[in-house]
Amino acid sequence: MRTQARMIATSAVAVVTAALAAGCSSGTSGSTASGTHTATAPTSSAPTTNSGGAGSASVTNYATYIGAKSGPADSAQAPVYIGWINQQGGQQQIGPLATAGAQLAVKYINATLHGVDGHPVALKTCFITSAEEEGTTCGQQMAADKSVSVIDEGAVAIGIQSFYSTIGTTKPVIVGVAATPTDATRPSSVILFGDVTHVLGPFGSYAKDILHAKTAALIYPDIEGITQGAAAIAASLRQAGVTVRQVGYDENQTDLIGPLTSAGAQTADMVIPYSDSSGCVNLAKGLKELGITDAKKIVSAPLCLNGQVAAGLGGDFPLWTYAIASSLFGDPTDPGMPAYMNVTKQYGNPADAPDPWNIVAFAQILTTVRFLNQLGYGHITPQAVLGQAKGFTGPVALGAPALQCGKYPSAPAVCNDRTQFFVYKGNHDFVKVAGWLQPPG
Repeated sequence: MRTQARMIATSAVAVVTAALAAGCSSGTSGSTASGTHTATAPTSSAPTTNSGGAGSASVTNYATYIGAKSGPADSAQAPVYIGWINQQGGQQQIGPLATAGAQLAVKYINATLHGVDGHPVALKTCFITSAEEEGTTCGQQMAADKSVSVIDEGAVAIGIQSFYSTIGTTKPVIVGVAATPTDATRPSSVILFGDVTHVLGPFGSYAKDILHAKTAALIYPDIEGITQGAAAIAASLRQAGVTVRQVGYDENQTDLIGPLTSAGAQTADMVIPYSDSSGCVNLAKGLKELGITDAKKIVSAPLCLNGQVAAGLGGDFPLWTYAIASSLFGDPTDPGMPAYMNVTKQYGNPADAPDPWNIVAFAQILTTVRFLNQLGYGHITPQAVLGQAKGFTGPVALGAPALQCGKYPSAPAVCNDRTQFFVYKGNHDFVKVAGWLQPPG
């Protein structure tokens, strides 16, 4: 499935690549051995003073970030294993390219950042396709593997409760963005970029403070992981004093004029098409057919910033506003983006690079290796890794400028509740309209 998605995405990303090339200004590249990378970025109508990403706190040197020496890992040394689980290969895939981002980080770390104390990093993977019981299988696999002291999680909705029930608190789980609220309640998890409840909470702040909206239409497919996010968006809007009409539809439905109309999209001050990438094309076509084209008031999560979506719409992403809890690919105002772009050019698949799950998973593995390096080979235990993760205050690579793990007593694993917003103008031109908003107070 992922291979097919990449093939579909290639033509779409060619458009992005052309835009990057056309918009680049001169720049210098740092030494690969040192882990310092500088790359040019596309032009944008965004004001250069309105810095994206973490601004001056952005991570620009990955070697310094993970505490690495220069040079490749020693392949003769025993590997340091990181567990990796993701939901992919089935009909419902929230972030299949999270695995590609994790693999990119491992490849890059072993090639230039000396692994962990010279030992190569390797992933022990387990994938959930479509059944809750597959989470039990992954939990049993990870719990029994004594070589795994920490597990990283991609985009998992189906099977996550079974996984946690099986693994208990035996090993820490590092998450990029949690697709359901389940992860947030687990004291042995750390969610670096936030869970759906908290990073979608800023939708209410955006509606109230930026759009000054009074009404909102929320449309989404009834998919595990998406329905929880839609509920979080609706709750944040109501907390901000916005009247919201939410309409779910069957994931196999392609003509979405009915759900959009039922939600009152034609007259709402704010329209929220919230879907995984498989539904974004149909939502975009439905909005266009209804004549709803104001990019500033159509606000979505970054799941539609996907090459497959662009291919389905003739080569470009939907012209909407996007909320994103990480750095945005190609954002010329983000000091931390050039390093990532350079790594993807040298070690990754260009078709994967813009996908937000690829970005988050890449940063997530880098951060996990940071924790392992801080402990040092021979001192890595599940409890020690958890201690390093819980004490991390950021900034996180390609993420928010500061983290506060444990801010929410009911969600002790959540470390971030901030989201930034960009209006997309087309041809890979994003304009930042709000930086790192938090949920309504």
